[in-house]
Amino acid sequence: MQAVTGVFLSQKDAEEAIRKLLASGLPAEEIALLTLGMLRAAVLAADGTGVGTVAGNSSKDFVTLGLPEDEIFVYEDALRRGRSVVIALAEDDAAAAALRKSLEAKGAQAIDAAREQWRIGLRRTEQEHYLKSGREFGDDEKFYFLGFESALQARNRCKEFDQVASEMASALDEMQGHYPGVAVEEPFTRGYQRGREYYQRLCDESNTA
Repeated sequence: MQAVTGVFLSQKDAEEAIRKLLASGLPAEEIALLTLGMLRAAVLAADGTGVGTVAGNSSKDFVTLGLPEDEIFVYEDALRRGRSVVIALAEDDAAAAALRKSLEAKGAQAIDAAREQWRIGLRRTEQEHYLKSGREFGDDEKFYFLGFESALQARNRCKEFDQVASEMASALDEMQGHYPGVAVEEPFTRGYQRGREYYQRLCDESNTA
């Protein structure tokens, strides 16, 4: 089974998409609706008349639902901004393509678009911060955000730096393998550290809310 997702502007739009999935024959237990806020998202199962709470209050629940770890922060951001996320399970690639098409027909935003929207929201602040290092952000932006996003993966959160240093080094080695001869270390490392700071701010804000 593979998870197919769609980000919706409102819960009403998401529920409309769910009704279409149910009408097409997809079992209710293979559909989930995520709503509410950062790290407090309730995982909801849909039925023919509405939605009811099933489980969930942490990023671990996203993994349980079959979402790739490197995408979880995108869904958390969408939820934090009042969006709703529909998750549907598909048996194979063909079924996944059909589900994706159905969600998009109801106005769903794909994960790549949601990720780009998240980046756009951060770009100006991160550019101003990066320029203070004397480097050009435009040249390094891609690798900076890859480092930033790597720090947001669930296994790297809420840990001391020495606990994640090996993870960062491994991710950096993989990046350098993909881009031989390109100076990726500086922007990737700076982005990784900023990602850690960003997540800590979100945690602090959530704890005081």
